[in-house]
Amino acid sequence: MVDPNTPVVVAARRTPIAPKGGALARLTAAELAAPVIRASVDETGLAEVGDVVLGNVMGPGGNIARVAALAAGLDVTVPGMTIDRQCGSGLAAIITAAEAIRAGDGRLRIAGGVESCSTTPIRIADGVAYDRAPFAPPGHPDPDMVRAAQDLAVFDGIDRDRQDAYAARSHRLAVLTQGHRGFDAELVPLAGVTADSGPRERMPTMLDRFPPLFPGAGGTLTAGNSCRDSDGAAAVALVPAGAGLPGLALIATATVGCDPALPGLGPVPAVERLLATAGVTLADVAAIELVEAFAAQALAALTRLGLTDQDSRVCADGGALALGHPWGASAAVSVVRLFSRLVRSGAPAGTLGLATAAVGGGLGVAALFEVVR
Repeated sequence: MVDPNTPVVVAARRTPIAPKGGALARLTAAELAAPVIRASVDETGLAEVGDVVLGNVMGPGGNIARVAALAAGLDVTVPGMTIDRQCGSGLAAIITAAEAIRAGDGRLRIAGGVESCSTTPIRIADGVAYDRAPFAPPGHPDPDMVRAAQDLAVFDGIDRDRQDAYAARSHRLAVLTQGHRGFDAELVPLAGVTADSGPRERMPTMLDRFPPLFPGAGGTLTAGNSCRDSDGAAAVALVPAGAGLPGLALIATATVGCDPALPGLGPVPAVERLLATAGVTLADVAAIELVEAFAAQALAALTRLGLTDQDSRVCADGGALALGHPWGASAAVSVVRLFSRLVRSGAPAGTLGLATAAVGGGLGVAALFEVVR
């Protein structure tokens, strides 16, 4: 029996995902987020919203969640909070919003993430433009995520063929799902865009043509087996289980730190702690969504968790390698995907789903959900 104050995801929507400079390039982060906030509220049929919490990584600053909430037509009394846990931001926002419900505030919460890579402002320090803030202070390793993924491929001996095979799997699954309109129920069209731009039917046959991003010994990472920086937003609606609505009950979470030199391994200790807390094993989990930032990173994490490259439970409709990676939104997209795979598909009560992401600087975040009917 789920406790009445257990937070439950009762609606989950996302925008189509488009690559940086693509079909959504002219929309700001707030303009991307507002429609999914509105759709998530409307899907619940509930009127009072307690808060809007959004993850964002490289936006214009300010409080994007508040701006987007107002743009979505929510009352001026509804607050908003924007948080940054890098690529885990969307899931971190959902966990943060859920904590208020678990503490006894029964009002509807909207949470998720958004990223407009296309409108990311140029950042300047001491008169010099820079791509990102440090992930770690001086004296600690501080690789960007591309370099870190290549280092992890070398560290684990993950060769080019294996990475390409995993990327090909992601595209094949996403193309198949898109072909039978399996994403449609979760999508909120905007700016005339009604479908994800990323899945490409011919990509599996093209992967061997991409040059290595780091030529030389061990250079196996390519643009083909890496995600594309993308624009998009995702949001979910959370209420207490006592409201009696069907959805995904959030039954356990874990956020951990790991070696900042190999941040792609973050999901491993996060999932291990999560499972220990919940008293279950991966064998008990029916659906797994891992943010596939890089094939090498995904494979390293899956292998350490005892999962195979082709485990049918993992990103069963393709992941970020095919769909794209809107940094602050991707981990929330994972929860939207779980909602479609489990709740919309009619999975029975008690079915478990897992969402997890690696985070720059050496972090991992994970959440375990259970279907309630």
